[in-house]
Amino acid sequence: MNKILQKLWITIFVCTSTLAIAQDAKVPSGAIRIGVLNDQSGVYSGMGGVGSVVATKMAIEDFGGTVLGVPIELISADHQNKTDVGSTIAREWYDIKKVDVILDLAASNVGLAVMGIAKQKNKIVINTGSGSSRITNEDCNDRTAHWVYNTYALAHGTGQAVLNQGGDSWYFITADYAFGHSLEKDTTDVIKASGGKVLGSIKHPLNASDFSSFLLQAQASGAKVIGLANAGTDAVNAIKGAKEFGLLNNKKQQLVGLTTYVTDVHGIGVETAQGIQLTEAFYWDMNNETRTWSQRFFERHKRMPSMIQAGTYSGVMHYLKAVKAAGTSEAGAVMAKMKSTPINDFYTKNGVLRDDGLMVHDMYLFQVKTPEQSKSPWDLYTLKQVIPGSQAFASLADSKCPLVKK
Repeated sequence: MNKILQKLWITIFVCTSTLAIAQDAKVPSGAIRIGVLNDQSGVYSGMGGVGSVVATKMAIEDFGGTVLGVPIELISADHQNKTDVGSTIAREWYDIKKVDVILDLAASNVGLAVMGIAKQKNKIVINTGSGSSRITNEDCNDRTAHWVYNTYALAHGTGQAVLNQGGDSWYFITADYAFGHSLEKDTTDVIKASGGKVLGSIKHPLNASDFSSFLLQAQASGAKVIGLANAGTDAVNAIKGAKEFGLLNNKKQQLVGLTTYVTDVHGIGVETAQGIQLTEAFYWDMNNETRTWSQRFFERHKRMPSMIQAGTYSGVMHYLKAVKAAGTSEAGAVMAKMKSTPINDFYTKNGVLRDDGLMVHDMYLFQVKTPEQSKSPWDLYTLKQVIPGSQAFASLADSKCPLVKK
């Protein structure tokens, strides 16, 4: 009897060891670790921030909490919009904490730095928060996905719409870092291609509180359109300042927020923001699917989701499905599955992750409702135009990404 028990224990030990080895081969670190690295206390905290962490938790729970027989773990941190801080955290996460994928990233200077580190470490970045079109152009790599929007899409959405309405002379108020520079450049290209003119621009530091001098110079330019090439509380402060200078709903000069989020509009209020046109990748009140998910998010976060927060959920779910399909956490195999599988969820339909890392999907041109039109605190937008992904984003033929074969 003892010999039979001994053989039985040996068999169990061998089977258990074989299973552990198999799991180690699939996921060497023993867990899939997802990192949300973004601005959680500064200028961009409202549109991503803790809300992106909430969205990631929801995705992990909805996926079931495990994949390939190992747990899915979440880690998050505030990079304070500082490249050195973000880079240090990313290296620690990849090297010591064995994080497999980092999402959000917000500020483009941080996003560009972290995606370079991910490439070095054979890890993945799903950039849901940064906007610079450089991410999938000259700075692209095969371990980065750009998920929600980029400055090209904003320029060809809001910028083109304003040009079509007669706004053919522009002056830019631009955030002085990678994102602002890219947004001004991409919008300038659209303006010049349509025969318009740029009469000037002025740069402001990140997290500026007083836009009086910038707005006065823009007003003095005589440009028909004052384009805000900034985002977050910078855009909010500029719009509030513009109201004081009579630049909102002004027949002579129009203020355009090139990167304005639903969370910004809610904070400003429709009384001030009414009539502003903007381009987004997602709005909570588009259809039953978006409303159902957004209400779940609202119950946890007490705010409706921005396109970044909804896009972060979408990116996490697509990543986890790719890990399961690939049967491994190895970045190359996972990214290959991500690129070969269409994205169909509440966030977008028939999205495609291209060779350059850009997730191509429809974008939407909205106009902020008037106080009379808005029936609830988050009833903010009227849909003006659906912009097909093929028009919203630059074609592969125009890509500067070295991964693209021409």
